[in-house]
Amino acid sequence: MKAFYTDQFVLPLPPGHRFPMEKYARLRQRVEASGIAEMCVPNAATDTQILRCHDADYLERVKNGTLTPSEIRRIGFPWSLEMVERSRRSSGATIAACYAALQEGIAVNLAGGTHHACRDHGEGFCVFNDATIAARDLQATGAVIRVLIVDCDVHQGNGTADITKDDHTIFTFSIHGEKNFPYRKINSDLDIGLPDNTGDDEYLEMIEEGIQRALFLADPDIVIYQSGADPFIGDRLGKLAITKDGLARRDRLILHLLRVVHHLPVAVTMGGGYAKNIDDIVDIHFQTVCIAREFA
Repeated sequence: MKAFYTDQFVLPLPPGHRFPMEKYARLRQRVEASGIAEMCVPNAATDTQILRCHDADYLERVKNGTLTPSEIRRIGFPWSLEMVERSRRSSGATIAACYAALQEGIAVNLAGGTHHACRDHGEGFCVFNDATIAARDLQATGAVIRVLIVDCDVHQGNGTADITKDDHTIFTFSIHGEKNFPYRKINSDLDIGLPDNTGDDEYLEMIEEGIQRALFLADPDIVIYQSGADPFIGDRLGKLAITKDGLARRDRLILHLLRVVHHLPVAVTMGGGYAKNIDDIVDIHFQTVCIAREFA
């Protein structure tokens, strides 16, 4: 199984910034030490690939550092050349994971999941929308026709829904905390909003129901699965109450349905994670990678 990593492209963030960038390097180190995956550095997503999903004016403002102060605040990162490069590489990693999954059955991006990036702006630590960029690149090269994006990050995938709202070849399924960010949601093809403090059993029941429905409606050639560590009970921004065991059961349930039952190639991305203890975030992401390896 191939794992694509981008942690060497480090963002220069101010001290105390709340986005836990350290998790990416520590996850890569765990995966590398375990030997469960072939480690690969992805190419950066090109302008052509990005422009299938994002407006040209927005891309130019990102590239040239002419985003307005309000746009930068909405993204949550200060602008820098490193921010641009890392955002391109994160999308490139999901593209690469998709093509590897078509060849080998399953592959992972050890970052990705930038589902709040909309067509004309970024927000919520997301600059370019990696899943939609990857989906449309696959379609442009003729590799696939229909794509299913399964988003289990605790926050609704508003950017993914925005970019694909008139596109019937990309089906979006988001299961998330209903009262969590973003507070103005954009309808996915299938949304399941969960109440605060939803626990393992109800969570897994709703996921199984949603996945079965999404597969029936989407009839996909490939699935991009954004796992997310932030439904975890110890997450500062999550509001759900899912245990590590519950998240492992989630990953195993979803990948069993996709890989064993429906024989679909799957590209996995990590999504968010904001637990107070960074070890918890890394444990959950690493657990996802290990479970993905079981289905290779």
